[in-house]
Amino acid sequence: MRSGLIAQKLGMSRVFAENGTHVPVTVLKVDECYVVAVRTQEKDGYTAVQLGAGAAKVKNTTQPMRGHFAKANVEPRRKVVEFRVSEDALIDVGAQLSAEHFIAGQKVDIAGQSIGKGFAGAMKRHGFKGLRASHGVSISHRSHGSTGNSQDPGRVWKGKKMAGHMGDVRVTTQNLEVVSTDAERGLILIRGAVPGSKGGWVYISDATKKPRPDEAPYPAALLSDGVVQEEVTAEAIPEVAEEAATDAPKSEDTSAADSDETKD
Repeated sequence: MRSGLIAQKLGMSRVFAENGTHVPVTVLKVDECYVVAVRTQEKDGYTAVQLGAGAAKVKNTTQPMRGHFAKANVEPRRKVVEFRVSEDALIDVGAQLSAEHFIAGQKVDIAGQSIGKGFAGAMKRHGFKGLRASHGVSISHRSHGSTGNSQDPGRVWKGKKMAGHMGDVRVTTQNLEVVSTDAERGLILIRGAVPGSKGGWVYISDATKKPRPDEAPYPAALLSDGVVQEEVTAEAIPEVAEEAATDAPKSEDTSAADSDETKD
C-alpha cells in the first residue's frame, strides 16, 4: 500500500479520443505536494506519510506548525493530510511528489468535501415521493409524512429520514479512471466527475477494489530538486484539455457501475 496525493480541483473539460469520441474529464492540480513527516511503527504505532500541498503565508501559519514545517525543511503548506502506507512504501521527508505518481488508465479512489446544498426537504434530500396532489391534501404536498408511531415508542427513531442539512460531507468516489497526467504543470485528468467544488481539495489514492498496475511507480514518483511547476489556473483548462487530447486513450464502453459513491 503506497501513498496518495493531495490535489486541487480546477474544474471540468473534455478531451477527444483517437476515434473522435469526447471524454469528459476533471482537471486536478497537484500543487507542490511535499512529504512533511513520516509515521513509523516503532515511534507512532503505525506507518504513514504526512503530505502537505499548496503554499501558505507564514503570517497565517501557527507557531507550532511553523516549527513542524521547519523541521522538515519545507515551506508552510495550506493542506496537510496523512496517508497510511506499508513499511516499504515510506518516503523521505522533504521529497516532492509528482503528478506521474498515477499513470494513464489506472483506477483511483478520490475523496473530497461535497458541495453544500443548505437546508433541503425530504423529497430533494432523500428522494421521497411526497404526498398526493389532491384527495384531501392541501399545502403539504412536499412534506415527508408521518415521522413515527404514537404513544409507543412515543419518540422519533434515531436516523429517521427527514428534512435537514444536505451536502457538505466527505464523499469518496471509487474506481475513477486516470485519463492522462502532466508532470511539468502538475495536472491529473480524471474521467468523469469528482466530488467537491472548484478550488476544493481532494485526496487521490489507489483504488481499493482494483489492482494497482505494475507500471505504477513504487513507492512514489518524485520530482527532482529545483524543478518548478508551471502555474495553471482554472481559466487555462480549455488549453490543457486540447493538449491532453492527443494523449487520451481510446474510448471504451464502460458501465456506470464502475463508479460507486460511498460516504465515509
